[in-house]
Amino acid sequence: MRVLMIDDHALFRMGLSELLERRGIEVVAAVGDCQQGIDWATEQSPDVVLLDMRMPVMNGLEVLQELRRREVRMPVVMLTTSRDETDVVNALQNGARGYLLKDMEPEDLIKALNDIVAGQTVVAPELTIVLAKAVQGEMATNTPKHRALAELTPRELEILCHLADGQSNKVIARNLGISDGTVKLHVKAILRKLDVHSRVEAAVIAVEQNLCGRGNDDDGSFRT
Repeated sequence: MRVLMIDDHALFRMGLSELLERRGIEVVAAVGDCQQGIDWATEQSPDVVLLDMRMPVMNGLEVLQELRRREVRMPVVMLTTSRDETDVVNALQNGARGYLLKDMEPEDLIKALNDIVAGQTVVAPELTIVLAKAVQGEMATNTPKHRALAELTPRELEILCHLADGQSNKVIARNLGISDGTVKLHVKAILRKLDVHSRVEAAVIAVEQNLCGRGNDDDGSFRT
């Protein structure tokens, strides 16, 4: 994998470049100048561009828009500290293939990059609820997807509530005392039964139906 990084913080660029290269990922360039980064992306055609959101002169959204105007086709991923709902939605609406946070674990970042290069769109688990609320009004409330909630088992409903809270599989597994693999199987079953393709879509349904608000007792466990 060949990565281009555009970020105005020199120490962050240096640290992340070293981390990626230690894991066999080639950093073709790590630059703080946005225009230089745009030129690099156009000329070098890396597999993925990592782009900060908040930068002087040009912000990440403006860089993303310019890359799309130049018809640069590789995936662009926002890697930022911003958890602002507007930033998340605007980035994805303008073609970003991922929105990740700088404080994520290195192994989670590597996995996310691999998934993005493979064609997926990845949003940091902590931002699932933010994105779900942002698109909440875009799905009809009386569709078969919502009626399919009745098909979920108590454990699947419990895990859906954790998904809506933005928890990763690893965190859910730890909270419920089960393995990561078991959580993955439950998540696949949830997506299949609800006929959705992502955790965010499942979270939207949970938010719209207020499942967590209605379904959690005082002891924190989920009841049906």
